[in-house]
Amino acid sequence: MKKLYSLMFVLLLILGALAGCAEKNNQTKGDQKSTVEKNSEKVTFPVTITDALNNKVVINKKPERIVSLMPSNTEIAFALGLDKEVVGVSDYDNYPTDAAKKEKIGGENFNVEKIIALKPNLVLAHASSAQTSAAALTQLKNAGIQVIVVNNAQNFDQVYNSINMIGKATGETKKAAEIVKGMKDKLAEIKAKAKTIKEKKKVYIEVSPAPDIYTTGKDTFMNEMLDTINAENIESDQTGWIKVDQESIIKRNPDVIITTYGYYVKNPAQQVLSRKGWENVNAVKNKQVIDVNSDQVNRPGPRIVEGVEDLAKAIYPEVFK
Repeated sequence: MKKLYSLMFVLLLILGALAGCAEKNNQTKGDQKSTVEKNSEKVTFPVTITDALNNKVVINKKPERIVSLMPSNTEIAFALGLDKEVVGVSDYDNYPTDAAKKEKIGGENFNVEKIIALKPNLVLAHASSAQTSAAALTQLKNAGIQVIVVNNAQNFDQVYNSINMIGKATGETKKAAEIVKGMKDKLAEIKAKAKTIKEKKKVYIEVSPAPDIYTTGKDTFMNEMLDTINAENIESDQTGWIKVDQESIIKRNPDVIITTYGYYVKNPAQQVLSRKGWENVNAVKNKQVIDVNSDQVNRPGPRIVEGVEDLAKAIYPEVFK
């Protein structure tokens, strides 16, 4: 009987533990669901958007025709499921494939007449070019087109804000919240792996090749990406996008060199490896020069977390397999 009671007691403990785990899992799922729901209240038009220039823009109904003036805006719109609504994009749009097939409206100097002819309800402008294109944006507004200026994101939180802003303007708040949550979850996974790194590597990112070499300092997306994966940017004592001389790079002796211009320069890694005077740089000696997809590490949209992972795999392949 004692053995029977002991066995029953053990079984009760196991059942209690299983019930506790199930309750905890359900609570976790509930918390995740409530987080998405909290950030995705259903939009009832008209809605008022306060854009990157602090303009209050009233959108009377869900936009049925959208023109995007910036590739990052386009990627966000497509991620929100607005592929049919997007009728015009910039000359630089190349992702996703269907975006590249949309009507082109020009580059930095976009064609106002062409945009008006497309009869959009909404134009997604961008803070990075809003000042130089102020007169053209005014023309669009005078033509009765709603224009919102999306912020020029310099960090992850600002990218999330851009996605949520476009989601609200287009009535896709729930999808926007889901995208942001997915990005945050993926970023948390990457950070968790990065914490296991024992020896931090020194990294130099080359965004423009010789003779005019440019790199990225602090207060830039790529610097934040390197911090995220526990890598040291050798130019983090500088601010923004900076021109550097080769002697400075050689002196700082990076362990890894990342290039981001393989889309227009053939064999960028080989060009760096063959530079005179760079023979004793650790990255060159160990052939640790890797080109990554420029759009994924530069474009402040849904794929930016994939860019972080690209950098992580290039710099710490033994950790991020």
